[in-house]
Amino acid sequence: MTQLPVDVDPGEVGLDAHRLARIESHFAKFVDDGRLPGWHIAVSRGGKLAYNATYGHADVENGKPIADDTIYRIYSMTKPICAVAALILWEEGKFEMHDQVKWFIPSFANQKVFRSGTLTAPRFDPVTEPMEMWHLFSHTAGMTYGFVYSNPVDQMYRNAGFEWGTPRDASLADICDILAGLPLMFQPGTEWAYSMSIDVLGRVVEILSGMTLGEFMQKRIFEPLGMTDTAFHCSADKADRLAALYVPNPADNRRRVRNDAGGAGALVDPKAHLGGGGLVSTMSDYMKFAEMLRGGGQLNGVRILSPRTVSFMASNHLPNNADLTAFGRPLFAETAFDGVGFGLSVSVTLDPVKAKVAGSVGDYGWGGAASTNFTVDPKEDLVYTIMTQLMPSSTWPLRPQLKQLVHQALVD
Repeated sequence: MTQLPVDVDPGEVGLDAHRLARIESHFAKFVDDGRLPGWHIAVSRGGKLAYNATYGHADVENGKPIADDTIYRIYSMTKPICAVAALILWEEGKFEMHDQVKWFIPSFANQKVFRSGTLTAPRFDPVTEPMEMWHLFSHTAGMTYGFVYSNPVDQMYRNAGFEWGTPRDASLADICDILAGLPLMFQPGTEWAYSMSIDVLGRVVEILSGMTLGEFMQKRIFEPLGMTDTAFHCSADKADRLAALYVPNPADNRRRVRNDAGGAGALVDPKAHLGGGGLVSTMSDYMKFAEMLRGGGQLNGVRILSPRTVSFMASNHLPNNADLTAFGRPLFAETAFDGVGFGLSVSVTLDPVKAKVAGSVGDYGWGGAASTNFTVDPKEDLVYTIMTQLMPSSTWPLRPQLKQLVHQALVD
């Protein structure tokens, strides 16, 4: 393990250093036995970095260890950043949560809802609940992902070019028009399903700001916070810092195997900047973003959002304060479902006992497809993040285990 510089002795912020060391001894096993290539884990409390360690490799085959400035594909950890971008515009009065999506993207005016039938003989209902902006933020818009494989609508997404990507050479405007022509799985606001709704939200940001999503993020989030390595692709001058991407080999006890074909896209600036995924970042950069949220919307004197907006973002927006098990379709998502609600592009813990994972009521965060994750815990004044590059994130239970190990180190 490489112990990187920290801001404070853990004991000064109520963390036991010997107990924190269990993080390394536990997660090192994932590297030593070939399940993970390597990892970077950081834990801060009260805005002070108390644990900051790396283990293993960013590129196993070439013997390149994970470094402090290693760049990672963060996939769906793009989503909370897109939500913050949209909330910046919301704070400026550019839209309201109950505004209808079709007012910004007219192609969403004539959608239908899949009722029953098959891919070749579907039956539809008209939309009775107009899709609103809060539906996009909260994955309650009725949309889906092509990789879910649970419903004929998922197949319609795949047939339209949406599985682990988007239609070739399509702009974000094109993508949204194609999505608008596909049926919804349910009436907006009546269920929760992980979906491409944050991509549509990103298009609304473009329309309201007059910039591409990447330009808006750069101007209003990355530059103010000093996130110098976060972008929608890894530029050529930084390519040597980009970690390799790995997947589990089912024929070898799910040991890691390199997947250069899947990872190559991060080196190319995409035509469409997707709000739902596509950013690359470093541990340092993403901790700045997470610390901004922990700090009530500001970091180092730079304010991005108001404290009330951050609190609103991290509140459960599911009707009747339901958890995802009660309100959602328990399919794949970058979160647990029991005892967990959903805010504006972040999962929110409602009941740690029901979730069966040590945590705090009100802690929130999100993860990415390559097993990255971040959590902000307002009650304990904590931020903790893991960076690695193993896809998919459902391969190993890294997230609940990290939460468990961080909380057992709290001793104040």
